[in-house]
Amino acid sequence: MSGPVRVLVVDDHPIFRDGLAVTLSELAGVRLAGGAASGEEALERVADLRPDVVLMDLRMPGMSGLEATARVVAAHPDVAVVVLTMDADDDSVFAALRAGARGYLLKEDDAEQVRRAVLAVARGEAVFGAGVASRVLGFFAAGAARRPTAFPQLTAREHEVLELLAQGLDNGAIARRLVLSEKSVRNRVSDVLAKLRVRTRAEAVAVARDAGVGG
Repeated sequence: MSGPVRVLVVDDHPIFRDGLAVTLSELAGVRLAGGAASGEEALERVADLRPDVVLMDLRMPGMSGLEATARVVAAHPDVAVVVLTMDADDDSVFAALRAGARGYLLKEDDAEQVRRAVLAVARGEAVFGAGVASRVLGFFAAGAARRPTAFPQLTAREHEVLELLAQGLDNGAIARRLVLSEKSVRNRVSDVLAKLRVRTRAEAVAVARDAGVGG
C-alpha cells in the first residue's frame, strides 16, 4: 500500500474519539480519515470515505459495534475492521471475530500497539492486543485438538448452533452470539433437527449431550 493508512474512528464518546484522533495524527504511516459516533453513522462514513481501516467500539447506542462490523465487512470486504473496546471477555472477542473483525484491541493498549495493529491489518494480517492474544491462541489450539467428530453430517455453523442449543440458549441469544439474524438461526435449527432426525429442540439437546456436545 502506498501512502499512509487511512483510519476511521467509531466511538460514541467524543472525548475518547477526539483524543484518539489526535493520537492517530501523530503516528507515522497513519492518517485520520474521519470519525463516527454510532454504528449507523459508521456505515455512512465508510461508504463515503472508504477508509483502509476502521477502529470500532463495541458498545454504542442504537446499532452495536458488532452489527456495524458485520455490515461493514459484508459491504466493503476491502476495509479492515479492528475492534477497540473496554470489553475483554471471551464472548465479545469471539463474537467480533465471527463478525469479521481482523483485530481486537483494548482501550488500555498504548499508541504504538494501535499503530502496529492498523498497519498490520491494512496488509491483510490479523492482530490481537496483549490482553486477549493468549486467549485467542489458546482457544484455537484447543479447538484443533478437540475438532468435533460427532455428527459429521452437520456443517461447522450447524455444529455451533447445536452446541449453543445444548447450552440452553434460545434463538435470540444464539443470533447475538453468532452475529446472525433470528430468521437465519431458526433456519439453521430446522436443518439441525432434520439432519439429526429429531422432531424437537429438546430431543436435539438430549442427542447432543449424549455425544458430549454442549454439556
